[in-house]
Amino acid sequence: MTRNTSQGTIIRHLVRAMRPSHWTKNIVVLAAFFFAMGDVSRKSSLGIREFMIAFSGMLLFCIASSGIYIINDIKDAQADRSHPVKKNRPIASGALPISTALWTALALLATACIGSYLLSPPFACVVGSYLGIQILYNIGLKKIALIDILSISIGFVLRAIAGAIILAVNISPWLLLCTFLLAMFLALCKRRREKMQVDDNGGNAKQRPALDNYDEHLLDQLIAIVSSATIVSYAIYTLSPDTISKFGTANLGFTIPFVLFGIFRYLDLVYRHSKGEQPEKTLLTDMPILINIALYGTFILIIFALKKDFPM
Repeated sequence: MTRNTSQGTIIRHLVRAMRPSHWTKNIVVLAAFFFAMGDVSRKSSLGIREFMIAFSGMLLFCIASSGIYIINDIKDAQADRSHPVKKNRPIASGALPISTALWTALALLATACIGSYLLSPPFACVVGSYLGIQILYNIGLKKIALIDILSISIGFVLRAIAGAIILAVNISPWLLLCTFLLAMFLALCKRRREKMQVDDNGGNAKQRPALDNYDEHLLDQLIAIVSSATIVSYAIYTLSPDTISKFGTANLGFTIPFVLFGIFRYLDLVYRHSKGEQPEKTLLTDMPILINIALYGTFILIIFALKKDFPM
């Protein structure tokens, strides 16, 4: 009984170290599938088979990212012990042996690489690029202010590209730009909150060295610039002639208010409610944002179903 209990405890800590709550980031892999569904220029429609292929690609990104998370926690265990929240992580707290964590991480990364290649060699190249950037990020890029933000944002762009490659569909450069800018917006808000916590506690940025080279006012300016650029880029994407021709409707412009509300609501959470340190948690627990996302998705489905233009 004791041995089984011990094994069960280790498994629970392994699952925690894999950070399943962060897997929501990999939903970006499915973006190409959903947008391709409304593409009237395609000769063949997408169905269950294509969705399962895209879903498999998303799962492989979840496996790959979990392997990276564990390696990151092993490397940062010492620094995490000085963080009020991260000190409770399985590896930092000592609840999960480093040897067990390391072998698990290697197994996850190997599974992701082999599975990606079997699914699609071009897709495997994108997964390999993602892993390469993540490794460089953990080795040193995360210590360099602004470069750390760019590295995170590129990771999301690679997810979107991977979703298009695995299905052999085209993806708009404007959509990739929106993905990049939105990821940068969330990362900047996260850094701002982390910087404020360091300043408020009168401590140093040992846990995240890049914070020493960030200034709160600079982050405010960057957040304003990137949030504005995100909204403008999405507006251009929905109203561009190429998008109208691709989807056979000019009504995607009516979804712009949902993007505006989403950005405004997140800014409200960051500046008035002091949130943003954990965007993956905030996006899944804030009811106004969840309702907004549901309405956005519903509106997209209605637009694609009707394919009838309304006066703008």
